[in-house]
Amino acid sequence: MDLKILGVVFITVFIAEMADKTQLVTLLFASDKDVSKWTVFFGSASALVLTSAIGVAAGSILSQAVNVKTMSIIAGTGFVLIGIWTLYHGLQQ
Repeated sequence: MDLKILGVVFITVFIAEMADKTQLVTLLFASDKDVSKWTVFFGSASALVLTSAIGVAAGSILSQAVNVKTMSIIAGTGFVLIGIWTLYHGLQQ
């Protein structure tokens, strides 16, 4: 196991997940005093593990057909477009 890659992936995903929709939804579920916090934790953690597994599988399959540089450009462009769309709709309100 490459500990450097492990650390980079952990830090990158950790920062990306902070204050995103996933964390906010988890926060809302956990704020219900009648709901078990352990149930919310295990449900949220399981969902994150499954979505990460899907991402790894998809990346592995895509990398056989598309080179890494092209995938990076497509992903970066997608993030920029989503950011522009979000900013546009935010300014419309």
